[in-house]
Amino acid sequence: MKVIFVGGTAGSGKSLLTSKLYDYYTTNGAFAAVLNLDPGVENIPYTCDIDVRDHVDIVGIMQQYDLGPNGALVMANDLIASKIDEIQSEVASVNPDYLLIDTPGQIELFAYRSSGRFIVDNITSDEKTGIFLFDGSLITTPVNFVSIALLATSIRLRLNLPTVNAITKTDIIGTKLREILRWSSSLKSLENAIAEEADGETYALTTNILRGLNLGGFAQGLIPISNVTGDGLVNLEGALSRILNLGEEVED
Repeated sequence: MKVIFVGGTAGSGKSLLTSKLYDYYTTNGAFAAVLNLDPGVENIPYTCDIDVRDHVDIVGIMQQYDLGPNGALVMANDLIASKIDEIQSEVASVNPDYLLIDTPGQIELFAYRSSGRFIVDNITSDEKTGIFLFDGSLITTPVNFVSIALLATSIRLRLNLPTVNAITKTDIIGTKLREILRWSSSLKSLENAIAEEADGETYALTTNILRGLNLGGFAQGLIPISNVTGDGLVNLEGALSRILNLGEEVED
């Protein structure tokens, strides 16, 4: 079993991409399943094979412990970790070729609490990888681009997962996509764009962060994908296969 964690900022399209990947793998003859790790989500665009909402009740937590929504989500994510044996048992009973894990909308609750790393480490599999979604609507300026790249790198470090970076919402950013892709593959191009937008302390901080990210191997390019048309899914699956299957891609 291969495991793919789908992460990104709130609203970046994690659940929709999870649905599209499920359809892609299934259409191409692989047995895929979905694990929803978001205890607070109300509607999701796929049918869950394993759902943490069966184990953790947000409303019940709020009432029992007199917590607001945010406090309840924090407690719920920690409680999920305590249910890892039950969740793993459900995963084992399904036993798919590919397990797609849709992470919580509030990525900080999953990535930066010890419970998130515990879940990543304790889902048994042959290979694991992550996808980090860059929300196209958030990275249309070079400073924002660097900020999200820093977040992606931080989460990769925290979860210790080989990660594929993708850009979503390509349908709504138009010609800006070409410029964003140029930033992702050319350090000089991004530095020039930052110089045009920022000055003083912002320029110094942003370029210093950028150079650190580049030294860490970030400048590998982004994979543009459309959750509307499915464009880019073949390239995304190919990048995942290079990690999970030693380059042996699912037949298209």
